[in-house]
Amino acid sequence: MQKKIFITGIAGFIGFHLATLLNKKGDYVIGCDNFNDYYSPDLKLARANKLKALEIEVINHDIQNIKNLETLCKEKGITHIVHLAAQAGVRYSIDHPQPYADTNLDGFLQVLELCRTLDGVRLVFASSSSVYGGNTKVPFAETDPTDTPISLYAATKKSGELLAKSYHHLYHIPMVGLRFFTVYGPWGRPDMAYYSFAEKILNDTPIPVFNNGKMERDFTYIDDIVEGTAAALDHCDDFEIYNLGNNKPEKLMTLIALLETSLGKKAKIDYLPMQPGDVTTTYAGITKAQKGLGFTPQTPLAVGILHFTEWFLKNFRQCIH
Repeated sequence: MQKKIFITGIAGFIGFHLATLLNKKGDYVIGCDNFNDYYSPDLKLARANKLKALEIEVINHDIQNIKNLETLCKEKGITHIVHLAAQAGVRYSIDHPQPYADTNLDGFLQVLELCRTLDGVRLVFASSSSVYGGNTKVPFAETDPTDTPISLYAATKKSGELLAKSYHHLYHIPMVGLRFFTVYGPWGRPDMAYYSFAEKILNDTPIPVFNNGKMERDFTYIDDIVEGTAAALDHCDDFEIYNLGNNKPEKLMTLIALLETSLGKKAKIDYLPMQPGDVTTTYAGITKAQKGLGFTPQTPLAVGILHFTEWFLKNFRQCIH
């Protein structure tokens, strides 16, 4: 039976790639995005145009008013909602708390309310590795405590998990939450380190490297993330939380060296102290996702960065960043 999937944040980085994959698999895909200016809307519009070329409908709509799309979802026979729309960015949340409350709390509540009115709908929603806060036990496991967020962004993502759990308990909506670990790749977000580093290298601008470079991230390639997300749609029967990560933390300086090699240019580096809200290491334990979703990441960082820089060099001068 064909799945009919509504994606929030469909013109975002992950939403764009997921919609493309699901369309290729033969699912019916539709979605919404509010095209906000957290980063250049031109990039989101470019992604949306790619989706429209595949005859995927992209609606300009804010999730805080998503209940207005209830009739549309019923007419389309939507069977699954993938909730990816969010105000992203750990550092931005420190000085701009309101967009996080608006989108990640109230917006998600409205999505849950929509689910409550759609009979039989299943929900897959995006959480984040940031919910693990300053945990030092690695790799991070879904059973680890997540009650000490060190950024407002992390607090809103954990709050989203709790909201979802309560709606599942009260209304028996099948749900899967996915804790994404540092997703990267072509068509990515310009505020992410790998993307902004590439821009700065090409522009001969110094790269700000926090904690004097003593940072590790479990960089996870976009194709692996969307395969895991697609698998969650097929295993959404009760309530589960899964880590989706590469299961291999890499040093920040390794990322920079790979970018230098792929771009053919040396980086200028400005070493700085630790930034508020940041953590030194993220490391996804993926045993649960391997067993429950068949999730097995395939893309080493060196390969993924090569794919990203190939795309980046073609698009860097075309005003979509």
